[in-house]
Amino acid sequence: MLINEKEYLALIDEIRTRIGSAQRRAIRAVNSELVELYWDIGRLIDEHSEWGNRFIEKLSQDIHQAYPEARGFSVRNLKYMQAFAREYPDRSIVQSLPAQLTWTHHVLLLDKVKDRSVRLWYAQQAAVDGLSVRALEDRIDRHAYERQVVPAKATNFSKRLPTIQAALAEELLKDPYIFDFISARDGMVEREIQSELVQHVSRLLMELGVGFAFVGENYHMEVSGDDFFIDLLFYHLRLRCYVVVELKTGKFKPEYAGQLNFYVSAVDDLLRDKTDQPTIGLLLCKDKRGLIAEYAFKDIRKPIGVSEYRLFGTLPEEYESLLPSPADIESRLGLAMTERKHGR
Repeated sequence: MLINEKEYLALIDEIRTRIGSAQRRAIRAVNSELVELYWDIGRLIDEHSEWGNRFIEKLSQDIHQAYPEARGFSVRNLKYMQAFAREYPDRSIVQSLPAQLTWTHHVLLLDKVKDRSVRLWYAQQAAVDGLSVRALEDRIDRHAYERQVVPAKATNFSKRLPTIQAALAEELLKDPYIFDFISARDGMVEREIQSELVQHVSRLLMELGVGFAFVGENYHMEVSGDDFFIDLLFYHLRLRCYVVVELKTGKFKPEYAGQLNFYVSAVDDLLRDKTDQPTIGLLLCKDKRGLIAEYAFKDIRKPIGVSEYRLFGTLPEEYESLLPSPADIESRLGLAMTERKHGR
């Protein structure tokens, strides 16, 4: 009997999918088992902390002697295990940590994030977005928590979107957005900023966050014979909706809300598929003027929000000294692309 080529290809795809799923489950199981082992060892070390550092040095030597092929039991790593056990004294917390994260992720989080609740937030983000250790470090360095969780965000999402969609949209929104790959210049207009954002679209997408897909700039829409152009149009894969982005070089003005509302309505009517969620509008200004924005959004029917943005040379002091330079980001992007190419 001849093999049906179409059915055979479908069978191969199914087997590949199942193998991939099994591999991912195996990796998660190994990660979880290893993290719990390291927590157990760390707890035992901490119970004998009065023996001092010489105890840890001797323990490292004896483990290597007993298990010559075993890796990960250096003095440095044993001290991380002790710190890990101290930070998470309850085993149930350790068991609730995302299984996808490697021990290297946890070491980075211990080094970089001192507040436990913030650390757990980054751990969840890393798991949900599938972040490598390098990508997680970049997100921490760019103060993602402070820009996504801490700010009082100016939106009407809670009133104009279903509860789950509103919560996810709020969670994804940052304030401010840091476009430090664009140098600020006197007299810079919206079109110049927009053009440079598109020129560096890979960096723009990194700053916007996981899930954004670029649709176009100056996206043309015809309404009643008139031409209109949306500054930047995206589709968000997790929110399952279009995202309209408008740029302004100055302070927020109430009339901007009306313009954004119009664009969101047009996208809903002309582009949105029946399977898509409601389109969201995002206005990016140098100064969002929160209370004025709140009043401007109050009676608008469409879900819209406003955030601030910063260019290189206009960063607040708390960000300027801590954020990576454009050269650093370029280097990290190149490394990330190389790792993806080689399947790491």
